[in-house]
Amino acid sequence: MPAPPIPLDGRVVAITGAARGIGRATAAALVRKGARVAIGDLDPDLAQKAADALGGGTIAIALDVTDRASFDAFLTEAERRLGPLDVLINNAGIMPIARQLDESDATARRILDINVHGVIFGSKLALARMLPRDRGHIVNVASQAGKASFGGLGTYCASKHAVVGYTGSLADELRDSRVHASCVMPAVVRTELSQGLPTPKLLEPIEPEDVADAIVATLERPRLNVHVPRSGGAVLAAMNAMPPRARRGLERALGMEHGVMAIDPASRGAYEARAARTVSGVHGDEAAPPAGVSER
Repeated sequence: MPAPPIPLDGRVVAITGAARGIGRATAAALVRKGARVAIGDLDPDLAQKAADALGGGTIAIALDVTDRASFDAFLTEAERRLGPLDVLINNAGIMPIARQLDESDATARRILDINVHGVIFGSKLALARMLPRDRGHIVNVASQAGKASFGGLGTYCASKHAVVGYTGSLADELRDSRVHASCVMPAVVRTELSQGLPTPKLLEPIEPEDVADAIVATLERPRLNVHVPRSGGAVLAAMNAMPPRARRGLERALGMEHGVMAIDPASRGAYEARAARTVSGVHGDEAAPPAGVSER
């Protein structure tokens, strides 16, 4: 008989990059479950608007996930106002698209700082709070790109492979504790991050709420690897098991033989422009491309 789900009512949850997209949808789902939610974002005004709209005592706190001191201050303030941290959801990430020879080194560093170092900073800081209490859950939002490779997304894929591997190692370290680690791997999600991307045949994009529901489900019944949709894990395993020629044939059949390079510049231009500005140091928010888009 399966164990009853872990109740989320009253649980303290901190979410990075949660002013829009998957982060906001997850915050909304958790508020409906009675959780006490702290939204962290580089744009405090946008985060406050989201918190006010969500209600349920949701709070907004300024956060730069690439700055360890900022991340520590975010979690400290969340605990001061809401209580001891039960859950950290590392959601912030960016996804600029470019061929490797066209991608600047500054862009590559920014992707890795947000998508990888931000996850590592947050996880370590959360563990320092959770392990002494022997309870808690860290959820790292990766991507199906963490189990595959797509042209035009070299550094992004590398960052998500890193998150998948890191979360697995984290779970291994935590096996004898009551602190859990989960890695959520969505397919293409209808958020600003995916605008202008080619849509593979037979693989429709999913909604942010689909990912939010999967995150809530794994908080209630912890598991390590969470594919959204569930079929994604089997599809990726099959693709990765194929010899190169067969895989290229499948990619052609799905209309993905050119990776994600066949983008629609008109609909993606604003995202890429903001991502470029943030690499140059211009202010942006972690739920939009400038400094840490709400993942997927």
